[in-house]
Amino acid sequence: MKYMLLIYSTESDWTEEEREACMVKSTEVCHELNEKGQFLAASPLHPVSMATSVRVREGKRLITDGPFAETTEQLGGYYIIDVENLDEAIAVASQIPPAKKGTVEIRPIFELPEIPVKQ
Repeated sequence: MKYMLLIYSTESDWTEEEREACMVKSTEVCHELNEKGQFLAASPLHPVSMATSVRVREGKRLITDGPFAETTEQLGGYYIIDVENLDEAIAVASQIPPAKKGTVEIRPIFELPEIPVKQ
């Protein structure tokens, strides 16, 4: 089953040294998952200050600088994994460094065969 792991944390909680160590460990996790055939994708996101939100209301497009919701934790990155079950997804999420400072949300991916997938 495919899962998306959404990484949330408060951007200002990370020192530059912690951020660099997080990148190193996160890259290691990606390589470990790849060796097991469980890795599909992962990437950090640019800071929330670079976000743009789009809403369409009554046929009109509304564009706002910034994230969708004003919260203390921001979406900072993601992993897409292919594991047997939720327990395995929880085990992977527990290895990701941001789980120690923020939250890793695990969401099953609803696959639609009609949507093209780049190989």
